[in-house]
Amino acid sequence: MKADIPAVTERGESIALMEPMRLAGASPHRAELTELAVELTAQSAGFRRSLPEGVVAALADLVRAMNCYYSNLIEGHNTHPIDIERAMRNDYSKEPHKRNLQLEARAHVTVQQWIDAGGLKGKTASRESVCEIHRRFGELLPDELLWVEDPNSNDRVRVEPGVLRARDVRVGDHVPVSPGAVLRFLARFEEVYGRLGRAEIIVSAAAAHHRLLWIHPFLDGNGRMARLMSHAMLLEALESGGIWSIARGLARQERAYKDYLAACDQPRQGELDGRGNLSEKALVDFTRFFLATCIDQVRFMEGLVQPNRLRERILIWAEEEMRSGQLPAKAGFVLEGVLFRGELPRGDVAALVSTGERQARRVVSALLEAGVISSEHTRAPLRIAFPAALAGRWLPGLFPDVAGS
Repeated sequence: MKADIPAVTERGESIALMEPMRLAGASPHRAELTELAVELTAQSAGFRRSLPEGVVAALADLVRAMNCYYSNLIEGHNTHPIDIERAMRNDYSKEPHKRNLQLEARAHVTVQQWIDAGGLKGKTASRESVCEIHRRFGELLPDELLWVEDPNSNDRVRVEPGVLRARDVRVGDHVPVSPGAVLRFLARFEEVYGRLGRAEIIVSAAAAHHRLLWIHPFLDGNGRMARLMSHAMLLEALESGGIWSIARGLARQERAYKDYLAACDQPRQGELDGRGNLSEKALVDFTRFFLATCIDQVRFMEGLVQPNRLRERILIWAEEEMRSGQLPAKAGFVLEGVLFRGELPRGDVAALVSTGERQARRVVSALLEAGVISSEHTRAPLRIAFPAALAGRWLPGLFPDVAGS
């Protein structure tokens, strides 16, 4: 293994090479894309308003695992959400490779938790945020996952978390800007995307996603970093509560996603293809695909958690568990109360199950142990939880049912 200490080259590329960075105001495609952005805004807001806050918080926890699963799947790393959930409880596989993938997944979820808690609020597209996402993610990775091979020299090079690359790279047919130019191009990225209003952020999110990958700031980890940044941009602009994920839609259309990205790397195709260096038509096509994918994922999640259908699936599961003796009698009443109210004070449980306090505590304890409700502490209200192991029953289609060992 050789130390990565090359001279940082700067070829003096013009930042105009990255244009267009936004769709021109006079573009004939702007009306269509604005309509998609308006539709996404309405769908996302309506979905969140339809759920009690307690359900929003629980669903966001599960969606983080789902987002991690699908984002890593795009990179060729398959760690099922059940194994991700285990990793969040420090329950790791004894097999080294699986353990490393669990640690990678835990890192992804941890960074998204920080984003969802407002870690990037007001500075999502800044140079500092780009490096902060990469640093936080990389510092939690096992050392084995921080090494990449240079295809030209066959050297193994260590990826330093949060540190901009110091050597040239190639991504398919695309050769990103020289290492010394990365900081200048990130400054332009921040200048353009860091000052947009909410509506324009939504329209420009796909462009920002591609242009960040086009710059390719780091030796490795750029794809997941860019998807986390896109999540952060949409989270802030739409106030979505983190209850749906673009990553699932991109992973389910992975070939199309990568083809659109590759097309956006291409130069302008003639006089009718915008006025920048890169193809405006390709950027329009990717933006349309990106926004339509977002809308599709909001609708998918909304369909899964329609109150009556979700309630029915959960109560059927609870009935089966009570019948088999896995849950005490009347546990379904508590689940129904939590779903209806969003959160249930512990003092209300005895009345719901028509028993004394002792039996009420037994029911609550059993549901907590099953992982289907949660509570911040012993006196805090009860909220629904969505364990990954039950997603196939409660939220079918969210991710594959087959779990790792």
